[in-house]
Amino acid sequence: MSANVAPGREFLDSVHYYYDNAAKHSNLNPGILAQIRTCNSVYKVNFPVEINGEVQVFEGIRAQHSHHKLPTKGGIRYSMHVDEDEVVALATLMTFKCAVVDVPFGGAKGGVKINPRTSSVELLEKVTRRFASELIKKNLIGPAMDVPAPDYGTGAREMAWIADTYHTFKYGETNALGCVTGKPVGQGGIRGRTEATGLGVFFGLREALADTEIIKLLGLTPGIEGKRIIVQGLGNVGYHAAIYCQKAGAIITGIAEREGGIYNPNGIDVDELFQYRLQNGSVKGFHGCTYLESSSELLEHECDVLLPAALENVIHQDNAARIKAKIIAEGANGPVTQEAERILLARGIVIIPDLYLNAGGVTVSYFEWLKNLSNVRFGRMGKRAEEASLKRLVDTIEKNTGKSLSPEEKELIIHGADERDLVYSGLEDTMITAYHEIREVTKQKSTITDLRTAGFYSAIEKIGVSYQSLGIFP
Repeated sequence: MSANVAPGREFLDSVHYYYDNAAKHSNLNPGILAQIRTCNSVYKVNFPVEINGEVQVFEGIRAQHSHHKLPTKGGIRYSMHVDEDEVVALATLMTFKCAVVDVPFGGAKGGVKINPRTSSVELLEKVTRRFASELIKKNLIGPAMDVPAPDYGTGAREMAWIADTYHTFKYGETNALGCVTGKPVGQGGIRGRTEATGLGVFFGLREALADTEIIKLLGLTPGIEGKRIIVQGLGNVGYHAAIYCQKAGAIITGIAEREGGIYNPNGIDVDELFQYRLQNGSVKGFHGCTYLESSSELLEHECDVLLPAALENVIHQDNAARIKAKIIAEGANGPVTQEAERILLARGIVIIPDLYLNAGGVTVSYFEWLKNLSNVRFGRMGKRAEEASLKRLVDTIEKNTGKSLSPEEKELIIHGADERDLVYSGLEDTMITAYHEIREVTKQKSTITDLRTAGFYSAIEKIGVSYQSLGIFP
């Protein structure tokens, strides 16, 4: 990390650096490029909350980076490290993330300076509802204006509080539930949202590992099976990414957390470790593993894929030269600084960028938003009809061939797509399509050789078309 530079500022500088690096390859009007780069608006508010007879003042921030499409979209994080630069950086990244995966939103982000781990549920609810009311008063939230989602330190519970607060202010609004995504399923959420980001990471990594042109340059065999992966962060993203990779045959050799890291070259049972940590509050002492006091040391261990899935700036100029992974898969936002990226690329390490790889969350949030606007569960209209049609087909085949399928085989074939099936299918298609669009840029533009620059370039061109279609710019 650069000396005397705040983490939020360094993150924002990195995002702008990546943008500028891609924009110089574009033929778009300089005015469009300047507008795409700029954050359109930032709202900061200090609001009081009373708890146990005492009044505390909290700072909340909401940044809307781009209005080229509405609504804007982005999570709300709760952390004592929230600052304006960090929120703007995340909102900026969100704009390009949505464009890369063809989700029709502008980028936004929000944050409240509060420690969710040491705050009571009562305080968290009061802060959440008060921050939501501040956004509502300024028309900075709504299904057609700005749609928040969970982020670091928040989850379905907080989103339900926001939705309820919005509905109180906008009673009778048909699309009120679409004001926020990541809600519990019983309150307008969508099945598959919890694991969406981690599952998207898996789909993206699987696609990259099947890219023979890149994989052979790294001296690896195509496919995810047998690949040694170290995961940094066993939160929602890291856990689900690790689980799906493990199910596909990858070997999770290391997991790093706040309290330290563990390593086992023969592999770690992710589910078992997750339960162990819930019971013991630490990964330390998990059977068969070597424990490292400093989790950052684990990032430098030998592996095929390093998957940082926690906070930004964990790979920086001070440790980049010691990274031994052949691929860095950015499950988190901004885990690699610009200085580190230059070092890693010079060493031939492939980086699968955050603006693509962790876009699964916003993709499924988009599906949830569509569900809320249509006011009908995905699969409700067609599941039974699809099953009836498949059953008739199976019955006809059995009748004409004289052969019978087992009940298990019949159930597998006849199963109609429910909401989770459709969400998974939509997410998989999105991640596969976006990956090949990014790779196509590297093939069509000989001056663009890395995936991050290609991803930003792809996003810039798509956003540029939106501005041109408005007739504002030539």
